[in-house]
Amino acid sequence: MSFRLFDLNDPQRHAATTIDGPLLILAGAGTGAGAGTGKTRVITVRIAYMLAQKIDPNSILAVTFTNKAANEMRERLAGMVDPEVAKKVTMSTFHALCVRILRTDIEKLGYKKNFTIYDEGEQSGLIKKIITKTAAIGEKLEPNLAKSLISKAKNNGWSAPQDEKTLLGSVFARYQAALKQLNAVDFDDLLLLGVKLLAEHPDVRERWRNRFRYIMVDEFQDTNRLQLEMVSYLANRDDGTAPNVAVVGDDDQSIYGWRGAEVSNILEFEAHFPDPTVVKLEQNYRSTNAILNTANALIKNNPRRRPKKLWSGKGDGDKIRLVQAPDDRQEAEFIANEIARRKSDETLQFDHFAILFRMNAQSRLLEEALRERQIPYKIVGGKSFFDRREVKDVLAYAACTLNADDDVSLLRIINTPPRGISETTVERALELSIKRNCSLFQALQSPELRKTVTPRAANAIAEFVAQLDRWETKINEPLVDQVAVFRSLIDESGYYADLRRSCKTPDEALKRESGVRDVIEGFDRFAQHSSEGLRGYLDAMALRQEKEDDDKDKEQGSGVMLITLHASKGLEFPHCYLVGLEEGILPHDRSKVEGSMDEERRLLYVGITRAQKTLTMTYCFNRFRYGGVVPCTPSCFIKELDPELIERIDLKKMLNTPVEAPAAKSRFAAMRALLEK
Repeated sequence: MSFRLFDLNDPQRHAATTIDGPLLILAGAGTGAGAGTGKTRVITVRIAYMLAQKIDPNSILAVTFTNKAANEMRERLAGMVDPEVAKKVTMSTFHALCVRILRTDIEKLGYKKNFTIYDEGEQSGLIKKIITKTAAIGEKLEPNLAKSLISKAKNNGWSAPQDEKTLLGSVFARYQAALKQLNAVDFDDLLLLGVKLLAEHPDVRERWRNRFRYIMVDEFQDTNRLQLEMVSYLANRDDGTAPNVAVVGDDDQSIYGWRGAEVSNILEFEAHFPDPTVVKLEQNYRSTNAILNTANALIKNNPRRRPKKLWSGKGDGDKIRLVQAPDDRQEAEFIANEIARRKSDETLQFDHFAILFRMNAQSRLLEEALRERQIPYKIVGGKSFFDRREVKDVLAYAACTLNADDDVSLLRIINTPPRGISETTVERALELSIKRNCSLFQALQSPELRKTVTPRAANAIAEFVAQLDRWETKINEPLVDQVAVFRSLIDESGYYADLRRSCKTPDEALKRESGVRDVIEGFDRFAQHSSEGLRGYLDAMALRQEKEDDDKDKEQGSGVMLITLHASKGLEFPHCYLVGLEEGILPHDRSKVEGSMDEERRLLYVGITRAQKTLTMTYCFNRFRYGGVVPCTPSCFIKELDPELIERIDLKKMLNTPVEAPAAKSRFAAMRALLEK
């Protein structure tokens, strides 16, 4: 065993060695031993300690919010204990855990075990189709809005309405019915059905309770109602013994209320798991005390929170600068100029700097200012590999070989490449599938459809159906090499030739072809360490949606990081600029109407605690918004900051003050010394 308890501070050690009964670890920002490690280390050392106490590794479950966090935890544990023992500990996301539970027992809810998990694109496609069929003339419903509202309803644990009085209610009900008919579930269903299965079937609940006797949950402040229910069903025992459930979180960093997270889960932990041990981790390993005390002064104004006070051994550090700028263009130019100057004066790298903002729209002027000065930057976002057309196509081929009744995947591949099955023929087949309440694949095989199409189209359909049947038989043969079958079916389908035809340049064709091969190689790598086959691989691909929008945004590379406050959670930067501290931006306009001012304050708290060495916050007198210049009011949060820790700077005055000769000389000398170096 190579884990060391003496590396931890006293509260961390207390948390790591408390094994029995409920445990609440309140871990403030940057309180992991070693900056940037977060709370993961305490959880990992705790698991290693449990294993040293001879607890069966198969009975330990650690739940995280992203695949990335689960993998990081897995790697760390393998470095602390025997890797073979570490493998037996279950570390997974909530959704991956639900897939495991549902693959075992979903038949009790009327689905087949080979259900398909729909991604966001497939959901949108199905909802769009249902809106088209359901809406009366003149009725409108935006598919993305419908998807978002349906998702919100499911995360609240609501079922589809029985009466279909509104268009949205009708679309929700028909969408759920269509999913079930297709033997498919969407991402939100994984949680909803997982909880339903545990709630309604005591035998299933008892089996999983007996399997996982020790449960840990990271980032507990981000859990929603369903996730709390799932933890309760698994941890609470009927015989009244105290549940061995440990959760790690920080109510002050609960910033995902708009995504369904309920801060009350951590604030009211005792109501769900009575008499817990509560451990506070307050020593911060990231920031200076000037930064932390600014954050402490702000967050204490939230009425509902668990009191804690971050502190650091890194000393006081520089004061926080609060810069008032005449307008947003000058705000952006000041930041870009200062980053360029500080890089040379202080021999820093561009990736030591981050600019944080409340809304994506704020980045435009900042980008322009950085570009003008040829300062490299990276901005959150960009198209995910899994959103690329060719990747979705190939995964649809795989899904159809396992479940030909998956309408969305079938629609994607039926004419990719073209097979002589016209749009009209596909429409007829769809209408027939709706009329007969069967899948599209079953409708394609119907003699009724064949009578309505040309002999040529009938032959094309028969060929396609036979091809799918053949692939399905091959992929399900005992002991078959599924990777080889998958590779040959993509070759045989004519997909590569069609892909090349649709590309404008050879480079594009090469890039897209390599995307297809990457998917196949990914399956090959997966098959080498898993016995779950192609179905398991498709599940793993679908589960990449799990809050990975956060992870894909945190791109690697060199340059100034431009990032929203929401996406910055969990990250740290030596020098931070936090822009737009104005009413209507931070706090956001909506927060006063919706009563979410506490969450806006937590968002600013998260932003402040990203800074390691220096923090500059800015606000403007005027901002270009809604096509014109709008006067701005400084954020009400500014009044809550400790004035003794703040250095106020009036940018207009500063720009109009001539630089004194000694200052100019010293700057010139510094530049010359740097060049000589």
